[in-house]
Amino acid sequence: MNENLLKISKEEIAKLPFEQQTVINSFNWGEIANQIGIKYLLGINEINKLQTEVLLVLIKMERIDDLSINIENNINVSEEKSKNISDEIIKQIFNPIAIKMDNAIKNKIQTQNPKWDQRVNFIISGGDYSYFIEK
Repeated sequence: MNENLLKISKEEIAKLPFEQQTVINSFNWGEIANQIGIKYLLGINEINKLQTEVLLVLIKMERIDDLSINIENNINVSEEKSKNISDEIIKQIFNPIAIKMDNAIKNKIQTQNPKWDQRVNFIISGGDYSYFIEK
């Protein structure tokens, strides 16, 4: 990933919610996109464009459903090749990130362990957050 794209990706990922930032930053998506680009014989400029397309989906500027079309149009590859590339990106990048994100959310919910009486006390208190603190 070139330095400019790396800088932009860090800035844009930093704007996401904390859990998403953590999961995305723990995953080497740029290198995986690079390896997929090499597999499909893309040049360095095309690989940078591919990484940009991945980033745009990660930061929710583009829809994952449009990935194949965006690859086809922006990297100038055939429809079949863009479909194969996008399928690999989904399998190797987006699916694992989605699983990690799902696990992170489940873990957060389990560790917070809210109790029914905390909610009742919060409502009765008129919104006093001190009832959320476990004693």
